[in-house]
Amino acid sequence: MRVPALAASLLLASTLGAQGMPKAVYLDPPHDAKHPARMVVLHIPSGGVRINGVAMVAAGPGLHPTFVFCHGLPGNEKGHDLAQAVRRAGWNAITFNYRGSWGSPGEFRFDHTVEDAAAVLAYLRDTANVHALGIDTTRLVLAGHSMGGWVAAVTASRDTRLRGAVLISAADMGLEGMSTRAEAVKTMAENMESLAGGTAETFADDMRAGAGRRRLTAAAPGLVRMPLLVLTSEDGLAPHADSLVATIRRLGGTRVSTMHADTDHSWSDRRVMLESAVLRWLDRLAGAGRAR
Repeated sequence: MRVPALAASLLLASTLGAQGMPKAVYLDPPHDAKHPARMVVLHIPSGGVRINGVAMVAAGPGLHPTFVFCHGLPGNEKGHDLAQAVRRAGWNAITFNYRGSWGSPGEFRFDHTVEDAAAVLAYLRDTANVHALGIDTTRLVLAGHSMGGWVAAVTASRDTRLRGAVLISAADMGLEGMSTRAEAVKTMAENMESLAGGTAETFADDMRAGAGRRRLTAAAPGLVRMPLLVLTSEDGLAPHADSLVATIRRLGGTRVSTMHADTDHSWSDRRVMLESAVLRWLDRLAGAGRAR
């Protein structure tokens, strides 16, 4: 049974305060003149084009654990504040835009988002990019918000080399695609301002056509042994993530951490809580190998 949202939020806030806020939320690291933090623009091959990305490279020599963030639909919330906090904690942070979104070339399609996430991970594991960006390929974590949570879950279920995954207010795109065509067209008309390669009607048809195979719970078997942080909010989507967590646990998974907050879909008034939760989870994950 879920604790009432307000009580859960107050409990979590109290717990965060008792533990002490991670310094990376509010404190810049020392400047490293030889190996400074930097930003690198990326052009990542995927589906015959090069999608746009940004690497926020952490300060310090050597290889760094790396956090990859998948945005939602269309992706107005890109998690840059979270990425910056993660970098202050010593992780590289990577953000990118799917094909046909936010200026990336190509056409937007729902299946393309998963292909693009896999292409980003392949790019980061390429030897030249490992050295150029200081990527520790044994410590790659994939995260996503809203539709990006679905992208992260599906991609992580297929990639046994990931160290873990973070799902933030994840949307079950299979369940979303089971809406009526009129509902789907309305959804896409309200969420396609940055998308290229279609209309509200064609994007809605694409979402509905693949609904059966896109269910979030279908990723559960591949996530049983994957460390997961699943964060939900008061946006109506919590049951989507709850179903995934329940299925993973029913299959024997024991590496899922969950947190629910009394906030909106974008965590508008709980950004510090969000950053703190992710940073603490990453800190616990650091140095811990995946179960074999």
